[in-house]
Amino acid sequence: MALEASRGGVRAAIALALLVLPAAGASAADRTPSVVTRERSVERIAEGVYVIRHQDAPDTNPQGNTTVVIGTEGVLVVDSGYLPSSTREDIAQIRRWTRLPVRYLVNTHWHPDHIRGNAAYVRAFPGVAIVAHEKTPELERGFDEPNLARYRARIETLRRELDRGRDEEGKPLEPKARAEAAADLARRTPVAREFEGYRPVYPSVTFTGAMTLDLGGRSVQLRDLGRGHTVGDVIAWLPEEGIVIAGDLVAHPVPYFFAGWPYDEIGTLERLDAMNARIIVPGHGQVLHHGAYVRETLRLMRDVRDQVVAQVRKRGSLSAKLEDVRKAIDFGTAEKRFAGDDPDNVEFFRESMDGLVKTLFYQIAE
Repeated sequence: MALEASRGGVRAAIALALLVLPAAGASAADRTPSVVTRERSVERIAEGVYVIRHQDAPDTNPQGNTTVVIGTEGVLVVDSGYLPSSTREDIAQIRRWTRLPVRYLVNTHWHPDHIRGNAAYVRAFPGVAIVAHEKTPELERGFDEPNLARYRARIETLRRELDRGRDEEGKPLEPKARAEAAADLARRTPVAREFEGYRPVYPSVTFTGAMTLDLGGRSVQLRDLGRGHTVGDVIAWLPEEGIVIAGDLVAHPVPYFFAGWPYDEIGTLERLDAMNARIIVPGHGQVLHHGAYVRETLRLMRDVRDQVVAQVRKRGSLSAKLEDVRKAIDFGTAEKRFAGDDPDNVEFFRESMDGLVKTLFYQIAE
């Protein structure tokens, strides 16, 4: 998920939630899975296969999951993370698991929370090949550095407003606005500090269709199933273990639909579902041990697609207005099924669905 697009209005709520510990006596099984990831965790999902979930960054930006696959001759890593400090921690963990080098680093797509750790892997393992879809390097080059420049500019704006006591239009900052600006600056500053001197490193090996990587005693198949979350999504498939590493084509517990190509993604997810994976590693959230969540996501996407198509056709592609279509969409029980009663999940679901309707509208209205 792209940095500047992340979580919109839910950021403040998530920042507060990060400061709250689970209630005493509450087990993980008792808690509804949340879009907020409060702590780093490691899960072994097969012999020599590990999934690292990263704590959300101080600015509330989520960090993508990292998967590590160890063979007899080398290691493959899927997605390098967001914060350099998190990536360094991952590399130290890998070195505790094995003395073998990381030979391949796969970028499932171009978003910063999945690629910003590339440089750390190149420094730690100079021979590593960074592999991605052929469209991904151009997107990384085009968006990553401007994204970071906008981030730094936002910090300077916040500092200037707080110093002057006025917003960019010259209006005095009310106490609430001042407090919000100060809190936003406090969240962003340590993240920006991590990227001082940052020099991005982009994929060196690209493909379309399929590609097989040999780790010695274990092969990993990379597949391009079609565009969806981006135009260059890649999944990794471990056929013997029945494991799919899906990137942000799958995100749990609430799907990410802030942009992308949802009309096409339905077919892409159908192809992923047809693989009958035993384990699915999402780009964010907990490891899934069956395909029910993917099918539930497809059910939601098909329903919303059909409603948007009907509304655009009813009004005509040239005269249909996005706001009218938005108001006409009925999500039924989907919010409850995906978000439960968790307030962060509910707000995130509503923002994500707004993105789904918007992107479907523009794809269909074309």
